[in-house]
Amino acid sequence: MMTELDDLAIARRPSQARSRERFEKVIAAADAMLAEGGLGALSIPALADKLGMTRRSIYLFFPTHYAVLNEVTRRYINRLEQRLAEELAQYRHSDLHEAVARVTFAAADFHNTHPVGCQLILGGAVTDSSYRAQEMNTRHLGQLARRSLGNFSPNIPTEPDVASLAIELGTACFRHSYGVHGKITDSYKIEATYVMLLYLCQTLGLGDAPSREALSSYL
Repeated sequence: MMTELDDLAIARRPSQARSRERFEKVIAAADAMLAEGGLGALSIPALADKLGMTRRSIYLFFPTHYAVLNEVTRRYINRLEQRLAEELAQYRHSDLHEAVARVTFAAADFHNTHPVGCQLILGGAVTDSSYRAQEMNTRHLGQLARRSLGNFSPNIPTEPDVASLAIELGTACFRHSYGVHGKITDSYKIEATYVMLLYLCQTLGLGDAPSREALSSYL
């Protein structure tokens, strides 16, 4: 996921057991600090103070605090992808409308129960590196969507990247709800599903999209 980022924005994963333990302690502390104080609370000096480590020992693995943020984000993305894959496996024999609804609602519930992950995945990009990381996250989830949509339409365009654009549309609804309400509300779960299905059904020639009322039955 991070191959397009500057080296200073990528964590250097250690190979030795003791170093891996220190690495994991930094990640756990960063997650806790983000939960307590948001993005403004996180810095390498603050992590060093919290853990009783030297700054140098943290810089060995995390050249900047953006490397810490990107590593925490990567882990939440992986957990989200695993959760969505489980949901897709359960509803792979359903029709397109139900499959998209179930997976979208599962994504919303994941964000609501993991506020740090929600903040990192849905929060706006503030640097060039975080912008590129955000774009890679979307493409990563778009690849999952492409594999899943293959059950309903075998020829999904890659230019434009229809699967990733569908994810962007749903994510925009999530992001707006998060910004306004601090969570993804039921109405925005439905709206995210609705706009994605409108786009997918029309673009892929899969018939009419369902109404918002019909989608609410899956809540």
